[in-house]
Amino acid sequence: MADDTEGSGGLDAGTETAALREALVAEHAAVWGYGVVGAALDEGARDPATEAETAHRDIRDQLTALLDDRDAEPVRAEGAYALPFPVLSAVDAARLAVVLEDGVAAAWVRVLDQAAERPARELAVGQLSAVERRAVAWRTTAGQTPVTSAFPGLPED
Repeated sequence: MADDTEGSGGLDAGTETAALREALVAEHAAVWGYGVVGAALDEGARDPATEAETAHRDIRDQLTALLDDRDAEPVRAEGAYALPFPVLSAVDAARLAVVLEDGVAAAWVRVLDQAAERPARELAVGQLSAVERRAVAWRTTAGQTPVTSAFPGLPED
């Protein structure tokens, strides 16, 4: 019987840790990006952006602690991140939030793919679910269709 610390397909703690570090990079970018999203929204419409930023900040902190526990150097946040397009309106802000959530989803899919241990798989599944719930709301606000993704984090084609 296989031990829970090593999965099939050559997965091990090293591949899992590398994927967790990639997720941390995505979470850093999301925290920064939600500052841009919130700044483009009217004051009365900022609550979803604030809640999303808090959620990403919380998981970022959890990932940092997890990597510290593994004696793996956590990736530091950049001072700024490139935006995929100018954010000049509330619709642009919602579109950026979708890009942020989709980027985070892709990173968590990688964790799920590379996870050697059950706790990492459970963390990835939970985050994918949370990310898609936020993305659905932002896609709706941005007027994008479809609003849901059958397989969050995976390419559409």
